[in-house]
Amino acid sequence: MNNIEKKIFSIRQFMREKGLSAFIIPTTDPHLSEYPAAHWESREWISGFTGSAGTVVITMEKAGLWTDSRYFLQAAHELKDSSIKLFREGLPETPTIDDWLIEELNNGQTIGIDGEVYAAKAAQNLIQKLNVKGIHLTSDYDPFATIWQNRPEIPNNPVFILPEKYTGETTQSKIKRICQQLEKEGAESLIVATLDTIAWIFNIRGNDIKCNPVAVSYAYISEKESVLFINPAKITDEVAEYLKSQGVILADYSKIYDFISKLKGSVCVNSEKISFNLYNRIPKECRKIDIPSPADLMKAKKNETEIQGFRNAMERDGVALIRFLMWLEHNIPSGNVKEFDIPKKLFEYRSQQKHFVGESFDTIAGYCPNGAIVHYHVTPESSLNIKQEGLLLIDSGAQYFDGTTDITRTVAVGALTDEMKEDYTLVLKGHISLATAIFPQGTRGSQLDILARKALWDKGLNYLHGTGHGVGHFLNVHEGPQSIRMNENSTTLEIGMVTSNEPGLYRANKYGIRIENLILTKMEMSTEFGNFYSFETLTLCPIDTKPIVKKLLTEKEIEWINLYHKFVYDRLSPLLNSNEIEWLKEKTNEI
Repeated sequence: MNNIEKKIFSIRQFMREKGLSAFIIPTTDPHLSEYPAAHWESREWISGFTGSAGTVVITMEKAGLWTDSRYFLQAAHELKDSSIKLFREGLPETPTIDDWLIEELNNGQTIGIDGEVYAAKAAQNLIQKLNVKGIHLTSDYDPFATIWQNRPEIPNNPVFILPEKYTGETTQSKIKRICQQLEKEGAESLIVATLDTIAWIFNIRGNDIKCNPVAVSYAYISEKESVLFINPAKITDEVAEYLKSQGVILADYSKIYDFISKLKGSVCVNSEKISFNLYNRIPKECRKIDIPSPADLMKAKKNETEIQGFRNAMERDGVALIRFLMWLEHNIPSGNVKEFDIPKKLFEYRSQQKHFVGESFDTIAGYCPNGAIVHYHVTPESSLNIKQEGLLLIDSGAQYFDGTTDITRTVAVGALTDEMKEDYTLVLKGHISLATAIFPQGTRGSQLDILARKALWDKGLNYLHGTGHGVGHFLNVHEGPQSIRMNENSTTLEIGMVTSNEPGLYRANKYGIRIENLILTKMEMSTEFGNFYSFETLTLCPIDTKPIVKKLLTEKEIEWINLYHKFVYDRLSPLLNSNEIEWLKEKTNEI
């Protein structure tokens, strides 16, 4: 922690030199990424907090970290003994960053942000609130350019083309569809800063961000020209040839600001998905059409090739998971299995599968109390020995050339309490309720979220994270624009979207429960009342039935479990050896 305090001291020195009374440090990079490359991990560097969501605010006397419920326990542990106060977002007593700063600062003082990594919309909203109180905002400074010694370089890993046999569509076709949609919106061009959308449009993949197969770049799309701004060192001859054949112009990554400053006409830009500085470079005479990017929605609606890729990837992932769960069951009685062993074993079994590229995120393996830390990251120091009692929560996923997986299973590794069993069954009821939903076209995720929570709410229980996030096709495991959560999101669930179904329950210092499958939105029926959609469960892995309290389930819920397990057995058994088949048969027996 002394090291953290030295870093805070250094940024305060910087603030004094620049006449700043506070500095805001988000998690993001110039592309508003959830997981930034190491070069932009400034918030983690200054605070020591390793979660994927959070904002640090430094004043001359105080320091705070705002983060959501997934990280309450983790942040409390990682900030312990530091001068950084934890602010738990979403709780009634927690002030927003804006309100806290207004309370702490006086008229005429100045707050600093790095406009390169701060979302334009967020900055605009902040300025509006601060101006009322006479507090100024400047976006001119990156303190980490000077105070962060040995800062990692911006990654320059080479990119590669993802063939059409996986993508199902050429870059040229995608650009044409985007331009057609832009015309409908009254826009002549589109600026894209988000890395996964750029990777999708141009059928490229990279290795610049851990677990996310994307490349640092910007893009400009129009009927006249489409430009990919990327470091030339990243482009191989093969990539250059493909992009040229698709009518794409290559330009240096550093040229984006000059290019944007010379734009004319109407431009489509999402101020929530572009940095403040880049947004401000768009000429004032340009007409800005500030709407969600049409490319984001196109990316979210998977085509038939991508959907089949997901199904194929799930089969191979399922085989790896069966072999892992057999290993786990066989070795736990020895008393030698630790949480730290689990990510390594999962990687070992998945890496034996065809088309495997890597993990889609760092595996979460939390035994008993560590399972209550929603995004727990196991270390050699925190790793617990897994005993023959209690619950083990394992959330993991993989990147394959033909799909991305994300699955959570909560495993009974021994004797359970009645409380554990009831909690597990209530979470399972919520999972089944969402999995079996039938809903009209035009339904938003926020309208379905209650289905996953009602069984818990009826008992006065809840979880504070979202129920479902979009999943990319060999792209980011967290993908928008759709979601299933209590918070309002105007994006409706559309045919072809792949989303997670992951209700949970967490009892601090005791255990955590989460059951997650990926689900595909599909057409269910068309009636005189319109089109109705439903979900196809894609994930192939048994759900542990040992903790289930059967009397708490309805006949339809029992039927769903039995049908799901038959589905898992029928799909995976042809890919397994005789011992594995016998094990799977036992785990998928009817309840």
